[in-house]
Amino acid sequence: MSTLKGIQKTIDLGDGKIITIETGKLAKQADGSVVVRMGDTMLLATVVARSEVREGQSFLPLSVDYQEKYAAAGRFPGGFFKREARPSEHEILISRLVDRALRPMFPDYYQAETQILISLISAGKDTLPDALAGLAASAALTVSDIPFNGPISEVRVARIDNEFVVNPGITELASADMDLIVAGTLENIVMVEGEMKEVEEADLLEAIKKAHEAIKLQCQAQVELASEVEKSQTKREYPPLDSDEELLADMKKALYQKVYDITGQCTNDKHKRHENFDGLLEEYLEGLTEEQREEKEALVKTYFGEIKKKAIRDFVLNEQKRLDGRKPDEIRDIWTEVDYLPAAHGSAIFTRGETQSLTTVTLGTKLDEQTIDGAVIEGKSKFLLHYNFPPFSTGEVKMMRFTSRREIGHGNLAMRALKPVLPDGNDNPYTIRVVSDILESNGSSSMATVCAGTMALMDAGINISRPVSGIAMGMIADSESGKYAILSDILGDEDHLGDMDFKVTGTAEGITACQMDIKIDGLRYEVLEEALTQARQGRLHILNEMSKTISGPREDYKPHVPRIIKLTVPKEFIGAIIGPGGKVIQELQKESGATIVIEEVGDYGVVDIVSEDKKSIDFVVERIKGIIAVPEIGQVYNGKIKSIVPFGMFVEILPGKEGLLHISEIEWRRLEKVEDSGFKVGEEIEVKLLDVDKKTGKLKLSRKALLPRESKPQR
Repeated sequence: MSTLKGIQKTIDLGDGKIITIETGKLAKQADGSVVVRMGDTMLLATVVARSEVREGQSFLPLSVDYQEKYAAAGRFPGGFFKREARPSEHEILISRLVDRALRPMFPDYYQAETQILISLISAGKDTLPDALAGLAASAALTVSDIPFNGPISEVRVARIDNEFVVNPGITELASADMDLIVAGTLENIVMVEGEMKEVEEADLLEAIKKAHEAIKLQCQAQVELASEVEKSQTKREYPPLDSDEELLADMKKALYQKVYDITGQCTNDKHKRHENFDGLLEEYLEGLTEEQREEKEALVKTYFGEIKKKAIRDFVLNEQKRLDGRKPDEIRDIWTEVDYLPAAHGSAIFTRGETQSLTTVTLGTKLDEQTIDGAVIEGKSKFLLHYNFPPFSTGEVKMMRFTSRREIGHGNLAMRALKPVLPDGNDNPYTIRVVSDILESNGSSSMATVCAGTMALMDAGINISRPVSGIAMGMIADSESGKYAILSDILGDEDHLGDMDFKVTGTAEGITACQMDIKIDGLRYEVLEEALTQARQGRLHILNEMSKTISGPREDYKPHVPRIIKLTVPKEFIGAIIGPGGKVIQELQKESGATIVIEEVGDYGVVDIVSEDKKSIDFVVERIKGIIAVPEIGQVYNGKIKSIVPFGMFVEILPGKEGLLHISEIEWRRLEKVEDSGFKVGEEIEVKLLDVDKKTGKLKLSRKALLPRESKPQR
């Protein structure tokens, strides 16, 4: 039986890392499909686009979905149904990385519904698939007949032992102090996202340059692959977008200067600005006949958007002033507050201009850790950050369903920004959950989350190494004149009409995370360096404003925060602490009111004792110390009588450790019955440990050994 052979290209990244791209073998009914392989990790990427544009369509309906098949790693999915279901946050984040790199690469006229699916079909033990997903999706587009201004590719670059490594393995990545995913074309960088341990701006630039070298190799391989695929030689055609040059010229003449003048009013009220701009549009529409309006209204709105964008961009470049009157490097007014919510473990409000985050911190136990059960990545996380963006934050009415991909992406960025400054496991016994609720939004809400998150952590008493702030940078550039303006702390409108959205977070010492999307070709590294320098100045300004409210963590947790005391015990005592069927630990929790969590770590058991009441913690500590204590022959114990039998009584000398006090060892006189001693169950009695049976471990106790021989029995 023969095997179908596809067309294949090989990319050598060095260090023995080989990537292959193959097409023509799998999923041939898709418009484009490829299999990308590195080591034992394989991704199948497919793309399908509708042949016609839906009537009235005015945007590109592009969907990108990445899915990890559990069979790829030889595993069963968790849950009741035992099958892949809704995408995990990990899969959504990878989908977003690919989407953000691809979306700007389609021609403006292309508005056909397009679906890109990327599946992990084989999972190598040490190769992360996320760095290959962008390459796979781009290659599927490149070998198809779908219009596409690519190719692009994505790579991971990490700094390990002061050396930059492209697409490192999972084990290598564990010791990295910089971890970036970078996307680009043969000529330009289009996207950067990653986390760092307080690195300098120059190091970030160097990492991006290193990544671009590998990106060029991967893009060239796609070009060569497509040259051997007949289908890709002729791209499908779509009808051009509606146009009316006469209408456009008339609108420019009537509206450009008016938009420019309104921009010059420099109001910091975005709703007022929008009302003013909308008034111009409505005024122009009212000047049309009813028939013209019915025929041209959609086109008028499209052209008005283009004219408004051009006029505002020109205003910023010419006047070096922004929509709200700020200079390019000026930060909006900031006000902050901590301990706003008395019942929360930590809380903060961070408001910058018209963007506001109310953030809370909740401190929990090991029981609150998040279980990560992916096809590739498994484990637990004790730091969670959730970002919520309700519709009222922008004055809108929208249906609220599931957490959006945008909310997941923004929350992940803020989480990675704060993670490097958290205390390590030995200094932090808590599972930490940070929740940012955006109450107002006009740009940079993810960066407001970073700032509010830092302050809330300090308000909760978490001993972070240094405060972190974040800033969103933008840029407006004119390729014809060469003019450009780098904008600090961008507004929502500046994000939409600008050429760059560059979010940078960090401490006073260096960068902790970044996320960059570039919408223009040919961004020079010198301009990027200037943007990073300006971002650092803004970051330090924001840190200074935050320090006016809170400059360091509380010396102690708030009174209502549960305290956690850790005990480390030999592994063999874990069973004794838990007891048969959990009896001992359940009784301990019932008697003390504390929560007790036990985890086996190596040769030891780690016991977390959690309670708001110090007395209950002390009670549990003493009981556990008693359980793990080894009875010593000759030692005197104050025990409790647990039961009386005809031949003596059983006395608990340590928690869970009982010994026999034989009737002959109760006192010097001869007793006919144990009851003649006068002792009852529940009474305390002082005894001495005489011996421990080497075979059975049974304890032999004596009371009379503590009494003078000639003494009379006394009660």
